[in-house]
Amino acid sequence: MHLRYRFRVYPTVPQRSALARTFGCVRTVFNDAVAARKAAHREGLAYPSTAVLDKLLITEAKRTPERAWLAEVSTVPLQQALRDCHAAWRNFFDSVSGKRAGGRVGPPRFKRRSHTQAARYTRRGFSVKANGRLYVAKVGDLRVAWSRELSADPSSVTIIKTATGKYYASFVVAVDDGADLLEPVADPDTETGIDLGLKAFAVLRGGKTIENPKFFAQMERRLKKAQRALSRKQRGSANRVGARLKVAKIHERIRNRRDDWLHKQVAALVGENQALYVEDLCVQGLSRGRAAKSIQDAALGRFLTLLESKAARAGRTFAKVDRLFPSTRLCSACGALTGPKGLEGLGVRVWECGCGAVHDRDGNAEINIRREGKRLVAAGLADT
Repeated sequence: MHLRYRFRVYPTVPQRSALARTFGCVRTVFNDAVAARKAAHREGLAYPSTAVLDKLLITEAKRTPERAWLAEVSTVPLQQALRDCHAAWRNFFDSVSGKRAGGRVGPPRFKRRSHTQAARYTRRGFSVKANGRLYVAKVGDLRVAWSRELSADPSSVTIIKTATGKYYASFVVAVDDGADLLEPVADPDTETGIDLGLKAFAVLRGGKTIENPKFFAQMERRLKKAQRALSRKQRGSANRVGARLKVAKIHERIRNRRDDWLHKQVAALVGENQALYVEDLCVQGLSRGRAAKSIQDAALGRFLTLLESKAARAGRTFAKVDRLFPSTRLCSACGALTGPKGLEGLGVRVWECGCGAVHDRDGNAEINIRREGKRLVAAGLADT
């Protein structure tokens, strides 16, 4: 199993210049590879292999006046850029042919200077020194803000520059499958269903709720103001660069707050419960509806991904209930389908079944999700 560790790095002014050259060379090689394969497609030729592009776009290009500056940086991230381009094309073709599961993947696009910049190094291009500095080929020793120790020697590192000008080192580390196992919860019946929503982010067993923090909604007014200021700036001006930076910082703050909150909620749920059962939501479909902005602000898909990954690493039971299972309409007392349905039923928070049971909409759904999840696990129909 491979894990990723990300740490903030603080390059000096000369190191920032070296990293800027590296990012520019990586971006150029990637864009040249995309253009070469698009040209081959237009002319009806076979797509050039990575080895051919390596020789053409790196080795031979360094000998030309137009690309001689490629020799100023390490060749390792340039080769990795070609591999990234090849992987992007392969994912696109596999998506078109149906070999790749999930949503449709588009072809690779040209990289832009104003977006996040990255350069990946394999073991030949970096090393972690005894004094805690990160050596990167043709860049130097970078100061790293270590927040925790690496569990093993990293196989690769990606140096990242965000749109706000911050630098990070992202390490890939191979660990044993049981390295993050947690001790079993003392009460084996400690398990919960999780009914996700927008009014309350999640409803757990016993009616316990996790409130929806709505990080984007809190910052939306400030973001609108910054975006309006950006739209009035002349393209190519220094004022536009500063305005774009303000917008990027607001987006970064929203993302950081949301990610921190999601990781804390997932850690708490996995630590307190031996089994977790959730509904398999079609987040992509929900994001096309009337509540698209709220759905994306809640990051339900991100939450489910983190929860599944953390539960597997911790040795907890995890199961997804089919999205077509009528968890809201099903009466948890008698099993009758008498609950609210359709768009007109979205506003109904409390309803009464014909058997006399009065249900809270989300609490009843959590009970049904938990029961169905336990049934799937007992029948061996869930990946746990």
